[in-house]
Amino acid sequence: MDDKQDQKNSAANLIRRKIEAIYAHEEPDLKTEASEAKNSLNPSRHQNFINNLVNSGKDVATIQTEWHNYYVSLSEEDKKQVWKEFYESNKNLKKPSEGINSFEKNMAKQKNEVIASNHYKPSKRNSLTQNLHSKITSGGRLKLKHQIQSLFFGLGLGIIVIFIFMFGFFNEVFIAPLIQPSRNITAVPIIVGSDNLVASPTPQVIIPKINVQIPVQYNVNTTNESTIENFLQDGVVHYPTTVLPGQLGNAAFFGHSSNNIFNPGKYKFAFVLLHTLRAGDTFYLTYNSTLYVYKVIYTKIVSPSDVSVLGPVNGQKATATLITCDPPGTSINRLIVVGQQISPSVSNDSAPSQSLTNFNSPSYLPGNGPTLWDRFINSIEGKVIVVVVPLGLIVYILRKINKNRKRY
Repeated sequence: MDDKQDQKNSAANLIRRKIEAIYAHEEPDLKTEASEAKNSLNPSRHQNFINNLVNSGKDVATIQTEWHNYYVSLSEEDKKQVWKEFYESNKNLKKPSEGINSFEKNMAKQKNEVIASNHYKPSKRNSLTQNLHSKITSGGRLKLKHQIQSLFFGLGLGIIVIFIFMFGFFNEVFIAPLIQPSRNITAVPIIVGSDNLVASPTPQVIIPKINVQIPVQYNVNTTNESTIENFLQDGVVHYPTTVLPGQLGNAAFFGHSSNNIFNPGKYKFAFVLLHTLRAGDTFYLTYNSTLYVYKVIYTKIVSPSDVSVLGPVNGQKATATLITCDPPGTSINRLIVVGQQISPSVSNDSAPSQSLTNFNSPSYLPGNGPTLWDRFINSIEGKVIVVVVPLGLIVYILRKINKNRKRY
């Protein structure tokens, strides 16, 4: 308690002495001026005023007040004259500015002496704050290594945020090269035509080379792309404008090469390795409890608008075409794998169904499902966020600019 009281008294005394020193030079000291007027052989009118005032018998406070009022009412020239008379009679006094500067130096010296003699001690809270500030700012000076550390921290954090953003919206591109379809595939005999061969009752596409055995959806009755996308969640889709296995013509089948992992469905990577098939490889279709075998005759990449790949293949009576997006994870192009039917015999195939004429000719080959970004931007919430966030950012920047202008 004593230390705290000493601190308060020391601070109060510093303030008092400073105020006294400043106001002491606002006007000439009354006692000094009165002595000067009394001893002057040829007093000025200012000296006569103060001489009469001192000899008036009034109390000190009244005399001091009247002298002050008199001095304040003087013109600047008269005030200068008063000060001139004052300093001519008091050669050893310093001018007001010099006195104040000297006082400031003395106060600084006294303050240092008080601190050095432990009469003034910083509080623990202030001491802790200063130490913490010193550590955070490296003593108030950031060295080069600290600046480099800050730079790498900012860059690292930015890269992580960008990676998470990119992966969330475009992970199908990153994941596609890592996908290996399951190797647990039902054994499919290479020698066909055996009397003991029994096809699976479930319609499937089987590609031994890339370990694919996936259900095929034959109940799609529209060329609408969003509808086809929904069916692709449950397997490979037979395109409804093309013939069925066992019919003369070209049967076309669509499957995903890669799709966003946040999209529904478990067959997002059905045809991710379809590009590894070469002429001479075989694949199989089971339909109506019959196993159809196809040998690849060629592969090619076409644009999404090349719908001619859905039509009959020149020089071939019965074919099956497997179609997927290329490169995997994008919808830029379409990979086409065409196989000719080698079993059962093409001579047993029937003519195409008349129902194929019920569909309008498509103008675009279906592609991968919508990315997470497409789903986001086409949703009501996404549209609101895309509008509100930039507007909010603009308002914030404008307010900052306006605040800085007012400050300066």
